[in-house]
Amino acid sequence: MHLVVAATGLNYGAGIIGWIIIGAIAGWLAGMVMRGGGYGLVGDIIVGIIGALVGGFVLSLFGLGANGFWTTLVTAFIGACILIAIVRAVSGSRAPA
Repeated sequence: MHLVVAATGLNYGAGIIGWIIIGAIAGWLAGMVMRGGGYGLVGDIIVGIIGALVGGFVLSLFGLGANGFWTTLVTAFIGACILIAIVRAVSGSRAPA
């Protein structure tokens, strides 16, 4: 389990509550930046946590990782933005300009 968590953006040691908080913040921020609004509290948490996994994977390809609250938040935010872009590209939906 530790190796899986270390490969993601969720390894700063706060446990599941920390993951939920980071997920909510990162998902909400990504929803705002990607011009579509948030996805509700639960949706933001899910987008943020999955985004942290995506961000952790992408950053690990460059030899980088997250090891604190702020770097974890940035990693989750980057991954959430990537996730939203992929979902929109696949589904064909766009936010109003």
